[in-house]
Amino acid sequence: MAPRPRFDRRAPVRELPNINERINYPQLRVVDADGTQLGVIDREEALSVAQERELDLVLVSEKADPPVCRIMDYGKFKFEQEKKAKEAKKKSHQTEVKEVKMRYKIDLHDYDVRIGQAQRFLKAGDKVKCTVIFRGREIQHTALAEVLLRRMAKDLEEQAEIQQPPKREGRNMIMFLTPRKTPLVKKDKDDDQPVVKAVRTITAPPRAARMSGKSGTTP
Repeated sequence: MAPRPRFDRRAPVRELPNINERINYPQLRVVDADGTQLGVIDREEALSVAQERELDLVLVSEKADPPVCRIMDYGKFKFEQEKKAKEAKKKSHQTEVKEVKMRYKIDLHDYDVRIGQAQRFLKAGDKVKCTVIFRGREIQHTALAEVLLRRMAKDLEEQAEIQQPPKREGRNMIMFLTPRKTPLVKKDKDDDQPVVKAVRTITAPPRAARMSGKSGTTP
């Protein structure tokens, strides 16, 4: 019986950059670290110049005739290139709309779960659609649903701002939040009183009050 072929499970060999002694062309067009053209010189001379400056000789255009090299700090160059690539990837993130659904009579635990979900979506740079779903005769409680959504916006105000305020859409009430681009400017306490009074009609106490161990009901 013929032996089974063995598969090479080793990781693929990474392609090494063409720098210093790995450059095998006899003549090169060399650009100095400050951008000065050194002209076409022999490989050995180019390596010698790079060593004198305590820098690297890096092949930047292999298809040119003769190939073009630049004298530079390759470690610093590589770091800057990786940094630019990460920034470009971050900017290329496609903004999505994530949805958080709930009932107007949501309990404390479920409300905290929805807040956590929204925070994760906002941190990732996505918009959040907050939806209160009505069933049957619950549609008559749209006022309470609006209070709940505004309270949610209040609890998320450090991460988000309202893009579209609460409005009824069919048998739902929706609100859109978008990641905050500018730092939050704290308002005076008196400015928040209408919202604070309104949210006390919801089953769960205000989030800020829970975190400090206080009750969300009026004494």
